[in-house]
Amino acid sequence: MRTSPCTALGSNMEFRSARQAILQLLRTVAPADLPVLLEWMRTTRDFDELTQDNNDIMLKNIAEDLRNCLPLETMLSSEHLALQKIQQRPEPTIQVDAFLYDEDFIDSLCEEGKMSRNYCMVCGSHQTAPLGFISHSFSLMELKFIYHHVLPDLSGKVLVDVGSRLGTVLYGGYLYSSALQLYGVEMNGDFCQLQEMIIKKYQFTDRIKVLHADICTQGSLLQNADVVIMNNVFEYFLDEAEQARAWEYISHNVRKQGSLLVTVPSLEESLSGLQVNIQLSPWIEEVPLNYDVYPEKDIDRDALEQIHLYKIL
Repeated sequence: MRTSPCTALGSNMEFRSARQAILQLLRTVAPADLPVLLEWMRTTRDFDELTQDNNDIMLKNIAEDLRNCLPLETMLSSEHLALQKIQQRPEPTIQVDAFLYDEDFIDSLCEEGKMSRNYCMVCGSHQTAPLGFISHSFSLMELKFIYHHVLPDLSGKVLVDVGSRLGTVLYGGYLYSSALQLYGVEMNGDFCQLQEMIIKKYQFTDRIKVLHADICTQGSLLQNADVVIMNNVFEYFLDEAEQARAWEYISHNVRKQGSLLVTVPSLEESLSGLQVNIQLSPWIEEVPLNYDVYPEKDIDRDALEQIHLYKIL
């Protein structure tokens, strides 16, 4: 008995059988509707959940590779200013990279005595009051939120990550989007080497390029970008005068009409306290985001609400 496409698709098949069943099904579509269906198949995100498990596994493998190359606090001795600024915060704060260490991983480290969530308010040891945590990378959940729910289809688009650090935005963009090209701009040569190691190992070289440079030398790249992402990018790594200079440069060069800017925290918060002459209303318009796309109780909604999307006017 001949198997119909719908019957065939209802059982588990190997690739060749599945392909044949899909082609057979497509032959039954009305000719006038076939181009629309093929376009939908090419651009839809309805298939994301079928592939995201493998992508999640790959990103977790990348995180493991990076953990093996870095100290627990994920800070390098070459990051003098960032280390100093973290030490100067009013409450004791430690850097814990959200991409490398999720909540479950931190819990296991605490159980092993390798990390503490608390400190003693009297003597400064890690025992009684909550420690502050800061991350300069997006978590896996935040990456998925950005590429699945914040940004539109990126087919044919160029994305620039300012201060790419460990490269998490680039790897997430490679796996979770169809972006034509993903550029990371990073001033720290040690982090550039780490990114190059991952890009080569996982064969991302066709779409990812890392530039060891100051973003203030990359005007042409910014002017042609369709998406620019900035995650806690200047506050801990530049003094206030350098931050102001960098933001002025960004505002003068990220001007492509309709392009998108993703920031953590908001532009208003990033610019507050800096001596800059940047008028936001003629430059950008904030795009409201739906932070309720993940109903799970264990989702860090506060972290998602730090993500802001702007459209360039």
